[in-house]
Formats: sequence, structure tokens, C-alpha cells
Amino acid sequence: MNLKMKAKRAALGLSQEELAHIVNVSRQTIILIEQGKYNPSLKLCIAISKALNTTLDELFWEEDR
Repeated sequence: MNLKMKAKRAALGLSQEELAHIVNVSRQTIILIEQGKYNPSLKLCIAISKALNTTLDELFWEEDR
């Protein structure tokens, strides 16, 4: 699951629908990304990062466990 993305979106007061509109995808795409069931393209990752005013690393980098 991409809890970082979900938390950042919520902190900015954006709904899944609003973020989807900003990055020009469907709400379902945002849901699937947040659930970890869809791997977005680099282009979409960049768009989401910009929309959430953060970096690719902060949203999508997974630490080694």
C-alpha cells in the first residue's frame, strides 16, 4: 500500500477525485495506486509528486526492511 501518498493527499485536504482530476487520471487509478495494486508510470509518479508538492523519493521510495 502507498500510505505515504494517501497521507500526503489527506494532509493537503485533497480527495481521491480531486487528485485524479489534477493529474488527469480516473479516481480508480488513484485508489489502485494507494492500495498498491497498480504501478504508475514514471510520468504519472512525477505528476502526482508535483500535485502533492513533494518528491518522488518521499512518495514512492520503499526503505529496505
